[in-house]
Amino acid sequence: MSPASEAGRPRASRSVAAPLVLLALLAGCAQEGDFGRPKPGAWNSLIDTTGTLAARGRDEPSSDFPFTDEERILRDRAWRFLMPAAGRDAFTDGLANLTRSRLLPPAWRPSDPSAYHDTLMGEDFRSPVSRYRRLSEDIGTDARLIPQFVALAARVKEADALRLRSLPFVKTLDDHDIHHAAMRVAENRCLIAWVRLETGLRAAGYRYALEHLLIEAPGPEAVLAERTLAALDGRRPLLDPLVPPEAEVRCGLVPEVEVETVRKTVAAKPIVAKY
Repeated sequence: MSPASEAGRPRASRSVAAPLVLLALLAGCAQEGDFGRPKPGAWNSLIDTTGTLAARGRDEPSSDFPFTDEERILRDRAWRFLMPAAGRDAFTDGLANLTRSRLLPPAWRPSDPSAYHDTLMGEDFRSPVSRYRRLSEDIGTDARLIPQFVALAARVKEADALRLRSLPFVKTLDDHDIHHAAMRVAENRCLIAWVRLETGLRAAGYRYALEHLLIEAPGPEAVLAERTLAALDGRRPLLDPLVPPEAEVRCGLVPEVEVETVRKTVAAKPIVAKY
């Protein structure tokens, strides 16, 4: 390789890295509303629109059709599960939002069960009791929101079924209309599969945090945290009937082996021994 080529390699790397850093910082500015949902506004809409175009460029399901009210609410509800369970730093959260908005492909993001624990313990606190309380609150919020997401997803699926049944009877449709109708159905199903995958990864992170917190600072508060985690694990299967078992793989979210690993967390053994 010529010296000129060698000299050009760092510059090429920087030319790729710099826009990525800028995009991550910009995405980190995404505004969060109540209940872990994105705050309505032009900035968040711009990020989502750009993500749709990026997904289309990767040949992922992407439709030109406007969202129905329930499709938009479904995406708002998915926000909590597609973002990190605990914020870490502007860059990491920015990359997560780029992934959530589909500017980056979902499969690139590595799963790290220790990330939630590291953030939980990295924050300033006076008593370990506050760490158990924060852990229980985060788990409990996920557990409460899953049934709401499932009910909404079921209504979106019913509307999609009506859409598909109606296609043969609408004679004025062209290939563009049919294609984007199919793409919207695929988008909705892949979003549901993505949330199902992420709830498993979040549960694994919570379990890791509880296991390590129990050793670092044992206390009776661990019992409540484990009960809350059991409630989350009990509600995660509500997502299973919404999409086929292989949906995460077919949507390109993860390799098949990782899906099986996440699913095994449901049958994990109890963490806290009786006091």
